[in-house]
Amino acid sequence: METEKTTKPDDFVSLYRNAFKEFGSRALWNVRELEDPEPKDALVIARYLRVEGNLAARRLAERIEKVCHAAH
Repeated sequence: METEKTTKPDDFVSLYRNAFKEFGSRALWNVRELEDPEPKDALVIARYLRVEGNLAARRLAERIEKVCHAAH
């Protein structure tokens, strides 16, 4: 999957940006992309990806959650 190859697995900001790039019009259409997101913002996006997205969005949500929870 190209999403996994183009982002660092330990960088929640890259995953956050990728979520908007890949799924913005489908799963994140009602959410504003923040310029300087924090882990809690990325977790909100992960929730939207799980609820509104497809299987690929769900996989990205899982990666975001893993990275954000590892930071704590």
